[in-house]
Amino acid sequence: MIVTNSNLVLADCPQMMEESTMKQSDKITALYCRLSRDDESQGDSNSIVNQKAYLSRYAKEHGFRNTEFFVDDGYTGANFQRPDWQRMMALVEEGKIGTVITKDMSRIGRNYLEVGMYTEITFPQNNVRFIAVNSGVDSANQQDNEFVPFVNIINEYYVRDGSKKVRTSLRLKGESGEHLTTIPPYGYVKDPDHSEHWLVDPEAAQVVKRIFSLCMDGNGPTQIARMLKEDHVLTPTVYQDRQKRKVRCAL
Repeated sequence: MIVTNSNLVLADCPQMMEESTMKQSDKITALYCRLSRDDESQGDSNSIVNQKAYLSRYAKEHGFRNTEFFVDDGYTGANFQRPDWQRMMALVEEGKIGTVITKDMSRIGRNYLEVGMYTEITFPQNNVRFIAVNSGVDSANQQDNEFVPFVNIINEYYVRDGSKKVRTSLRLKGESGEHLTTIPPYGYVKDPDHSEHWLVDPEAAQVVKRIFSLCMDGNGPTQIARMLKEDHVLTPTVYQDRQKRKVRCAL
């Protein structure tokens, strides 16, 4: 007689159950930390050092063993192209991770569809327990997960709202006549007496005027670049570097 229920098979064979439990306990407990540049402005509470200390303490207090940190410092939560996240997920697919613990849902990511794919599909398929401590999420307790989709949507809104605020800020600066970058473009230099004020760089300005004239005469980018190269005109990067060296020598 063939028994299809794996739980019944394990129940009828204590030795198999024990071996299965031992294998699960030997798996890695992944402690995942992430910090983006935007999060740095929120203070030390979200720092990598504090996240690691927080998760290490939680794991110890709750009896999780074989812990390993996976840290993405300076990576946005808007996508999952992060080196340690990819490394962790490779181990998940190999069946080497039994539990993933993070400080809160936003540390995993801020794209609610992708976060949901990992927490609702990928982790369960690979028998991985997922815990987001401050969000009150533990996949071992189904009742804790009822509001997870709403948390993920709020986290994605945070990214979109932040991006919208940046665009609005740049537009307002431009409309008020303020510079949108701290480094002057080719053809300008900073006023030594007032860093927010830009002055025309006479030498570079002649090149800019020539490019404009050549363009108006019907020349394309490739033709203009070839002409400038033939006349040994320095590229903006090389020119800026030489100008900096001149300033250093003068000092």
